[in-house]
Amino acid sequence: MSAAVAMQAITPDRRKSCWLGTPEIYFRKSIDNSRLVKVEDPRREREMRIFSAALVCLFLLVMAYALQHFRAIEYGYRIETLRAQRDGLGGMNQALQLEESSLRDPERIDALARKLGLQSPDPGQVIRMDAAGDVGSPVMASATPVAVVSVR
Repeated sequence: MSAAVAMQAITPDRRKSCWLGTPEIYFRKSIDNSRLVKVEDPRREREMRIFSAALVCLFLLVMAYALQHFRAIEYGYRIETLRAQRDGLGGMNQALQLEESSLRDPERIDALARKLGLQSPDPGQVIRMDAAGDVGSPVMASATPVAVVSVR
């Protein structure tokens, strides 16, 4: 039993002496750098200038690429918008051509004229303007005598 009592007596001491890491201790050390002067290194300065110029060139190249890329995307959207607008206008053009052809139908025009009380023209009353020959040639104005016939 004496060994067991001795073991119990040693165990709590071991736990207290267990290493828990480094203690947080800070020492103050005053350093006076007021007399130090920076020595210029021309080689290091030249390297930094070359490095800066290379970075500027790389940045400009990346920005030029990005600008071209975004412009291409913008033009793609603009092309698609214009295609959709063209397709819409093509459909509208077809509808207007159908409407025009239905409005120019001679039978429809004749029926409307008869409703309004108009009659077909007599021979010689109609002068076609488009049968005048060359379109680009000058046309002389002429006065044709008008015959007035009174019917009593």
